[in-house]
Amino acid sequence: MAELTVAPTDRFGLRHARGGPASLGHFARATEGVLAYRADMMTALDDALAEEPDLPAAHALRGLSLLLGARRETVAMARDCLAQAEAARAETADEVALIRALQAGLCRGLTAAAEVLEAHLAQRPTLSLLVKLATGLRFTGGDSDGMLAATARLLPAWAPDMPGYSHVLGCHAFALEEAGVFAEAEAQGRRALALHADDPWAIHAVAHVMEMTQRPAEGIALIEGLRPYWQTGNPFARHVSWHLALFRLEQGDAAAALALYDHEIRPDRSEDNRDLANATALLWRLRQAGVGVGDRWAELAAIARCRREETTLVFASLHRLLALLAVEDQAAAHATVMALVTAAQSGTTEQAWVAAAVGLPLARALVAMADGAAALPLDRIAAGLAPMGGSHAQRDVFVRSLLLACDDPAMADRILAVRRRLKRDDDFVTRLVQK
Repeated sequence: MAELTVAPTDRFGLRHARGGPASLGHFARATEGVLAYRADMMTALDDALAEEPDLPAAHALRGLSLLLGARRETVAMARDCLAQAEAARAETADEVALIRALQAGLCRGLTAAAEVLEAHLAQRPTLSLLVKLATGLRFTGGDSDGMLAATARLLPAWAPDMPGYSHVLGCHAFALEEAGVFAEAEAQGRRALALHADDPWAIHAVAHVMEMTQRPAEGIALIEGLRPYWQTGNPFARHVSWHLALFRLEQGDAAAALALYDHEIRPDRSEDNRDLANATALLWRLRQAGVGVGDRWAELAAIARCRREETTLVFASLHRLLALLAVEDQAAAHATVMALVTAAQSGTTEQAWVAAAVGLPLARALVAMADGAAALPLDRIAAGLAPMGGSHAQRDVFVRSLLLACDDPAMADRILAVRRRLKRDDDFVTRLVQK
């Protein structure tokens, strides 16, 4: 497929094989939706395709967004999007890159999709949509090193007046935070917010710095101060509220954390993986602190029970396992472990490897703790969690669990050393050491 000599270009610089001002305007609105987590992103794609049904980039972008949803039904829908994108006759290199990324993601996994996008970005480094997608794919796929390598490589090609620059800066800020480069991460995140205060990802990047450096009061001030910019009905707002709840809990205000849970983190029964991770991780931390949460576990466990054999994303499987263990549904918990066994043996996809290397050892350890069985090599499990995806802050719920289960002081010290590489001691460690 050869690139056209002259191709219609949307306002973010993506080249399309066809499309008029209306369809490309809607696609640009969808791009902005991806960059800033706008609630109408999928609606914008619908509008673009209503104007131009054969807009390959729109089909591919919808597919990549659904792939990142990483549930069995969203992956099935992503496959349908791929068929539509392939039938739409892509002609520009930008369109082809999006389609090939979707192909790679469905065949091999999320970081394979990111590799395709980044290969194209080597030639076209100022496509903010591709930078944002690659960041999300590597983050969800558990490759924070690759996330930072990509943003560091691409940023020199950018200037502040380029469309999407602040969002690329926010991606870089978060990648720096996950690498433990906290001062630079905060500086870059604040630069991004100075340009566009309504970027939830940049807000969350700075909040992560404050979480890891033990600054809950500053974290609360940041998030509450920017509330009009992030609490706009966008799908990422619940995760920002989760960070706020962690800061409240660190200050000893469990009631405020539960109020955030009820009104902002879990106002409905969403089965989105990110929403479930927010909910289970917060309730599990409250459980560890001895705070009663009433019947809040029940609806999470019901979803986890229905999805006990789903291993599309191991990170999500492990969070659902927490819900099953919280209600003492050992049968469903053991079924989740067996599903991870099957996934680990299923082939050569990235998630099959994650299931074998990370998911299965951790799941077995969590179930063993609940069963009162002999401890596994918990320190080695703690040291190897990163490939499951998510952030250090998100995976900390599992590190905390391993620490609480460990009755070997030397092993506990090794787990603490893993935690202390990036996170300053908090109230949890203070209470643990005082026992």
